Amino acid sequence: MPRIIVGAAIISNGRVLACERALPPEMAGRWEFPGGKVDPGETEEQALVRECQEELGVDVEVGVRVGGDIMMLDGAAILKVYLARLVNGATPVPLEHSDIRWLAGDELDTVPWLPADAPIVVALQPLLPSTA
Repeated sequence: MPRIIVGAAIISNGRVLACERALPPEMAGRWEFPGGKVDPGETEEQALVRECQEELGVDVEVGVRVGGDIMMLDGAAILKVYLARLVNGATPVPLEHSDIRWLAGDELDTVPWLPADAPIVVALQPLLPSTA
C-alpha cells in the first residue's frame, strides 16, 4: 500500500505559497507546497492541518483537491494536494524551509519546483490571477 503524502496549495490574495526545501541535501533549493506524510489514524485533512502548523506555524482550512494523484518514489507514495486558506489572521513563517514566497499565476515558473509538485503548478495556473 503506497504511503499518502498531502500538500497544501495555500492561496491568499490571489497568490499561492511556495516553500524552498532546506533538507535533504538532494532536494535543497527546490520548491514545493507545504505538507507531509499522513500518520496512522489521521485523515488527509487532519494531516495537512498538522503539517502546516509544524512547517509554517499557521492554521489552515482545507478545501478541495487540486490536480490528480501523483505517484512518487517509484510508486511507494502518492501525493495529494488540496487548496487551503489561512485562518485566524496567521502569517506563515518558514520553520522547516529555507524561504517562502507568495506567487501569482504568472510567477509560478520563477522557482525550480520539485518534480512531484510540477503537475500541481500547472493545475493551479488557471486559478490564480497574473500580476500584469
